[in-house]
Amino acid sequence: MNNKVLLDNLRAIPDFPKKGINFRDVTTLYKNAECVQIMLNELEAIYKDKGITKIVGIESRGFIMASALAGRLGCGIVMARKPGKLPYTVIKESFSKEYGVDTIEMHIDAIDENDVVLIHDDLLATGGTAKAAYNLVQHFHPKKVYMNFIVEIKDEGLHGRDEFEGIDLTTLLTI
Repeated sequence: MNNKVLLDNLRAIPDFPKKGINFRDVTTLYKNAECVQIMLNELEAIYKDKGITKIVGIESRGFIMASALAGRLGCGIVMARKPGKLPYTVIKESFSKEYGVDTIEMHIDAIDENDVVLIHDDLLATGGTAKAAYNLVQHFHPKKVYMNFIVEIKDEGLHGRDEFEGIDLTTLLTI
């Protein structure tokens, strides 16, 4: 889609969180009301007829658009969080990122087999975080799973999309 307004408002921060990583900062999109509306309108257009019943927002930037889009689609929100943040019994999945290892968790009763799930996060780079979220969602055997990211990074030799062959995956921006 690569909307020019979104591209013009996406900030790149070199050497963050460590040397050699060119971090794409979506907070510049979230602070701009026009960008928020563009993203929501594009996401709503993509998913309004898919029967989404739950959106899984991945900690923490994924919570923002997941919540706003859930309001538009009239569906629930599930949080995929870092360890120790959820108060009830959880399932967990560990994964490698481009700069370390991490774990995410979801409540054991977050999704059921009747749900149509959209997994949403701000960024797809190596695919580690998203793959962990996808694995957690698959534990529940939902009817269908979709995936969406605000930004997909390809220009630095990253191939996160390769982790999701055969899965309906969309991005708003590809860098």
